[in-house]
Parts: sequence; C-alpha cells; structure tokens
Amino acid sequence: MKPEHELSEIVHLYGNDFLKQYPQTRQVIKTLDALARCRTASLGGHKCKCNSCGHERYFYNSCRNRHCPKCQGINRERWIIRREAELLPVAYYHIVFTLPHELSEIAGQYPKQVYNALFHAGWNTIRTLSGDKKYMGAKTGMVAILHTWGQKLWLHPHLHCVVPGGGITGEKKWKNARYKDKYLFPQKAMSKMYRAKFVAKLRASGVAIPHDTGKAIFSKDWVVYAKRPFAGPETVVEYLGRYTHKIAISNHRLISIANNEVRFHYKDYRKEAQKLQTKLPAVEFLRRFCLHILPKGFVRMRHYGILASKNKAKELNIAKKDLSQLPWKKLNIDWKTIVLEKLKVDPDKCPKCQTGIMEIIEVIQPERGPPVFNMIANIKLL
Repeated sequence: MKPEHELSEIVHLYGNDFLKQYPQTRQVIKTLDALARCRTASLGGHKCKCNSCGHERYFYNSCRNRHCPKCQGINRERWIIRREAELLPVAYYHIVFTLPHELSEIAGQYPKQVYNALFHAGWNTIRTLSGDKKYMGAKTGMVAILHTWGQKLWLHPHLHCVVPGGGITGEKKWKNARYKDKYLFPQKAMSKMYRAKFVAKLRASGVAIPHDTGKAIFSKDWVVYAKRPFAGPETVVEYLGRYTHKIAISNHRLISIANNEVRFHYKDYRKEAQKLQTKLPAVEFLRRFCLHILPKGFVRMRHYGILASKNKAKELNIAKKDLSQLPWKKLNIDWKTIVLEKLKVDPDKCPKCQTGIMEIIEVIQPERGPPVFNMIANIKLL
C-alpha cells in the first residue's frame, strides 16, 4: 500500500530552513536534492501508451540514491538472490556489534574512521576466534551490514552480521563450529576482543579519544549480541531481506507532516517492541536524518573471509564441494526479471486493461540546472 506521506515532502517543505540553521557538506546536500527529485519530471523519464486500450502513463526516473526510501526494493531483491546462491547447508549465526553511546559524538565528527573501525573490529574478532582451534580452527566468512540509527533517529552505530557455523581448514575440508546449536563463540571473549580491536583501529586512524570518554568506554562491557543460530538457510535470507537495504526511516513510518512538525511511528524495545508515536520539529527531524547520510563512496555492506568477492570462486566452492553442493557462480539479474519473479508484477503490462503492453512513445529528458533548493547558492558548504 502506498504510504500517505513521503520523506521527499519533508525535504521540499523544510529543506531550506534546515540548511539555513545547519550548514551541511556537499554530500548531504546532494543526497537531499536526490530525494526531493526522485520520481519527478526533473529527473526525466518516459511516456508510455498501451498497445491495446490506448491508456497513457508517465514514468519518471528514480534517483537511485542509497538513502532514498523509494529506491531500495530492486537492489534489495537482487542482493538477496545473489546471497541465496552462496548459502551453505549449515547453521548460521546472527551477531550484532554495538558501540557504547559515549562514542556517538566522535562518530558524528569522524563517521568514516569510526565506521571503518567498527567493520575492522567486528570481522577481526570473528576471524581470530574462528582460527583458534579451541573454538573452530578454520577460516570462516561473514556478511556485515552497517546501521547507524536508533528508532528515534539518534546516532546508534552497530553492525548486523551473519556468520556460517563453520569454515574451511588448512586441509581444504569443511569443519563445523564447536558450539553447534548454542552459540558461535563465548560472548565475553567476543566483547573484550572487539573492544580492544576497535579502540586500536580508531587510534591508528588518527582519531583521538578524549580521556574521559576512554575511561568511560573501558569501564563497561561492550555489547555483542549473539543470537542462537537461524532455523535454516531460508531464514537467513528472510533476515537479510529485512536488514540489507534499510534506511534511517521508511515512508511507511511517517504519520503526519504539518505545522512545522513531523509525527512518526517508532518501536520501544524496552517495552517489548511496542509500536508508539512521537513527533519532532521538522528541522530537527531533518538534522537527525542527515546524521545517517554516509560519506561519499562508503561501503555499508561488506563480505569477508570465504564470502569475500575475491575468495568466493575458490574458497566458497571448496566448502560447497565438501558439503555436496553445486559450485557457486556470480548471477546477473536484470530489474524486469526481479520485478516479475520476486515482486509478482509485470512491469510491461497495462495497469488499466491488464492485457496490453505499455510501449514508450516519448522520452523525457532530465532537467538541467541548480538543485531543487532555490536558495542553495547562498548556503555555505562545509
């Protein structure tokens, strides 16, 4: 069902006010501009006509920005199809690496360094423990997805990771994890190692941790959430579908946009994920949303070990062969196939008569000129 409100509305209505109060980087402004233009005539598109009933319809291009709530469906389904081809008939574990809230301010100032350190610490914790014969003694893999938000849009960086319960040994054989059907590695061991590796990597990147902050983060155990293994490979895919291409807030969570305020749904996990409502001043809503716009070129979904792109053809196929599976090969799927097979929609069929084919009769060129913010030229870029 189409949502009643969209994030683009908030950008159109309050984007200029927000940028006047909070000067932003060029990357943030380009992202907001893309969201405002998405699926409008300014990005171009085409006009189609049904070859049966004559029905005419305009189709405008998507912005394809990874922060846009309207542009994730096809990419999500394509990504899931490719991950399905990599699944092994073994237990999979869901692990979440979280940063303590004392590091939120540093994350806001140095997002690239903090998020890279988070990925580094998460994977190297898993890699080190999997290589230890006490726990596994094999090379495993990991898919890691960065989320930076909490339900109320505050900065809350954490990694959602999926790890197979085993790996390949030096003898090129598959070896299952020791703690099958319980947990992958002891949580306390993961927590201490993860904290040490994160702090070492962040300091090596040149980011200084204030004394008080350092004292606070070393006085507590860091949260490494380790769930029991998934019920089966099909539940891994279901999980990936929920988390991969999420953005800070979806259009479906928006309730109302009026009187300089935005009201939206959120889940309170301290109250058993109860669905509640809250409201924010529109400018504050945009400020919080922009905390989650990633640095240009930053990769928020990463694959490691036997699941890394450079290793799949060799190491993943060693595992598949030993587990009596067909070899992995890269899949190339066009968007029409995904829409037809996964979303159960024929993109060429006429939406009115349901029998004819929509044919392009006119191409609409994208508009050229300044961004949609009419006063952007007066905004100082950071």
